Amino acid sequence: MLSIPHAWHAHYVFLVIGLAALLMASNRVRYDMIAIAVVLALMLGGVLSVQESLAGFGNPVVVLIGALLIVGEMLDRTGVARFVGDWIGRHSHSSTNKLLIMLMLASAILSAVMSSTAVVAIFIPIVMRIAKQTGNSASQLLLPMSYAALVSGMLTLIATPPNLVISGELSAQGYEPLRFFTFTLPGLVVLGGLMLYMLLVGRKWLPNNGKAEHQSAQRSIKALWDDYRVNRELVYLRIDEESPLHGKTIAQSGLYDNYSLRILDLSQRVRGWRELKAGVSPDIVLHAGDVLHVAIPPEQLAPVESQVMLMPFHPSQLETQYRSWEFGAESVLVHPESKLIGKSVREAKFRDHYGLDVFGVRRNRQSLDDYQNQKLQASDCLLVTGPWAKIMQLQQQNHDFVVLETPAEAADVVPAFRRMPVALAITTFMVLSSVFNWMPLVAAVLISVIVAVITRCLTAADAYRAIHWQSLVLLAGMLPLANALQQTGGTDMIVSSMIGSAGDASPQTLLVLLFAITALLTNILSNTASAVLMAPIAISVAHQLGVSPYPLAMTVLFAASAAFMTPIASPIITLIVEPGKYRFFDFIKLGSPMLVWVFVCCYFLIPFFFPW
Repeated sequence: MLSIPHAWHAHYVFLVIGLAALLMASNRVRYDMIAIAVVLALMLGGVLSVQESLAGFGNPVVVLIGALLIVGEMLDRTGVARFVGDWIGRHSHSSTNKLLIMLMLASAILSAVMSSTAVVAIFIPIVMRIAKQTGNSASQLLLPMSYAALVSGMLTLIATPPNLVISGELSAQGYEPLRFFTFTLPGLVVLGGLMLYMLLVGRKWLPNNGKAEHQSAQRSIKALWDDYRVNRELVYLRIDEESPLHGKTIAQSGLYDNYSLRILDLSQRVRGWRELKAGVSPDIVLHAGDVLHVAIPPEQLAPVESQVMLMPFHPSQLETQYRSWEFGAESVLVHPESKLIGKSVREAKFRDHYGLDVFGVRRNRQSLDDYQNQKLQASDCLLVTGPWAKIMQLQQQNHDFVVLETPAEAADVVPAFRRMPVALAITTFMVLSSVFNWMPLVAAVLISVIVAVITRCLTAADAYRAIHWQSLVLLAGMLPLANALQQTGGTDMIVSSMIGSAGDASPQTLLVLLFAITALLTNILSNTASAVLMAPIAISVAHQLGVSPYPLAMTVLFAASAAFMTPIASPIITLIVEPGKYRFFDFIKLGSPMLVWVFVCCYFLIPFFFPW
């Protein structure tokens, strides 16, 4: 072990902090490796004991953040975020201003209760799709959306790790920890300012880097249907009030046997709401008013209308929308050793064995007519449709089929869509537990994780994969720095220096100084590292001045989320650089006014909401 004289411990800690900051700023070394090096430096330098150096890995904040990442994965896998994104796409085509507002609100609200990085990652393809549909440039939508995700850190306690670090530091020094909505009101003012800024000024400054390009080489489901000539057979039909189909199951209806009619999905009214059922099973009971999305030979349209009263229907009248993230298609090749060779599609009974329907067969690059009765041959291409879960199961049948083409919509698959209400109930419990202080937040979040796994909102393997271990190691490795600064007197040295340089200045002046230092650190390092370093300093400054620690702690909290000016300061920003084709200067130009706005809010609002 190194023998650092005790008198030099504080200077040694400053040296460790400086070297760690330089390595982080260089962006050449992984942050988690830097954090482990910090732990080793404090341990081997004799500044902290082995237990103290490793205490960060057992810190409740680290456990809490890991559990929150799992909750965010639950919301992703159950389709909550995608549902919101698709809803925005359907309701905002008429106005770019409306689209911007809805994107920023959705991003901020979702990021307030789940990982903001996950929200941005989910929203990027949604925004790209909306931009393509509306003719907007993706670069004019992605940056406002990601800035709103950053501002979410100023809305709730669990929105970003620095908030939990600051709350934990307050608790460790004997003060009341922050509650879930402690700082939501000033945060909403910041969010409102961001939205006005983007609508009135930012839109003019946002780069226009051309219309959104399709980001995937994969083709759409519609393109597959075109290949198999299915689109010419796709229609919507509504069951008339007098139809003999009313009260019969799909199996009893005879629609397939008599009219070669295959149902893609079915819209039924259940308890007053339209419910879309994809990959319908034969035992579903049909009712008058049901809307069927079907493939049917054109010559059979007149017979089904006259004989069983299936009437033409325009899909725009539906109150629900086809969801490609629940129902899909895939092109597969019949394996030369497949047991289906020599059988017709009818004889193969695809729905019985695989839960899927065959909507087309191609042989020698030509779509076959009357393919339901054609004997399958090796290398025939089949277009299969149905629930994505069944399609994924079919991919495992590698002795019978070879997957030829999976459409781009496969990226939108939501594995546990049916459990969305359960996921929302779990999230509500977690939030209410924090708001009303029913139990420690870490206990509420861990209970939420356990219930999510038990109710199959996600699997245990999914939960472990959701944890961003690099971020947790970074946090656990940096947390002992705060303890090292306090034990060696480093915090007192910084506080004395700040108070001495400020002279007889008011606490408001120190608020300005703390904001400037924290904002600088968060824009060149990580927001977590800046919070770990500055939170104990802010609380100690308040103690020395004899004022409440909350105004200065809130200043650090808001400044730590103000990483608007560089693309390397936060993964939230880094994610959008490539799809939005942004340059470094774009963030300086658009981020500088936002940083000033956050400072103005801190200067005037924090003393109002958190008196000295």
